[in-house]
Amino acid sequence: MQRISCLLTGFVLILGVTSTERFARSGRRVCSAEMQNGAASYVESHVQPVYQPYLTTCQGHRLCSTYRTTYKVAYRLAYRRFSQPIYMCCPGWRRANVHAVGCSKAICRLPCQNGGSCSAPDRCTCPPGWMGKSCQTDVDECTGPGHGCSRHCVNTPGSYGCACRAGQRLSADGKSCQASEPPTETEASPALNRSGASSEMKEEMQALRSRVEVLEQKLQLLLAPFHNLMPSAADDVSTDPISQLFYSLRQLDRIESLSEQISFLEERLETCSCKNER
Repeated sequence: MQRISCLLTGFVLILGVTSTERFARSGRRVCSAEMQNGAASYVESHVQPVYQPYLTTCQGHRLCSTYRTTYKVAYRLAYRRFSQPIYMCCPGWRRANVHAVGCSKAICRLPCQNGGSCSAPDRCTCPPGWMGKSCQTDVDECTGPGHGCSRHCVNTPGSYGCACRAGQRLSADGKSCQASEPPTETEASPALNRSGASSEMKEEMQALRSRVEVLEQKLQLLLAPFHNLMPSAADDVSTDPISQLFYSLRQLDRIESLSEQISFLEERLETCSCKNER
């Protein structure tokens, strides 16, 4: 049994050493390595003696004091020394993070612009439309025949666009031009539509004015008997002052409503006339 436990312990030690060496192996773009010594703290257990005094009976029936020793398990902080390799990156490279073994991150002294990425020391990989050491120069796509525009090519920062002459518009492909569609009747003659609408509003307003004048005449006829509060014919039901008063008030409400409609139409007519003048 003891031999099996020794074999297992040795196997675990071998695995630990090989895994540590594999983890500490230098990665790509590492130019040098140096050993660094360090110390790691850990907690260990130990046996601590405890001295306890007690009284006992000596010769002559006397009391004597003495000590007895007991032991207990205690814990203390200990330190273990170790050595580990520190790998130095080649010039122009650095680690992507503190835990990385290899040096895979390139260093560009001039930062890459316009969406470029640093792919090698002091070398930027530029996106389409940009060039230069740090992607600072715009590529003029309109200088060559590769833009594909049928009429005009307009260069923009990082890209380009196509334009057409007056009376033409771009097709769905964004490069070729076609004739613009003629305007519709509604778009071509907005003034005629506005003038027709204003004439209809004038006719409606004139009709409402005529109705108001007729109602005002009726109101004058109805209010004539009230100039004298006493009725001339008491036996006539239609000449009852109270009934005539209620009827007159209803007519007044109708006249008021028609007046509001006329005012609203006049405001609309003024708005349309202002638009026509513009």
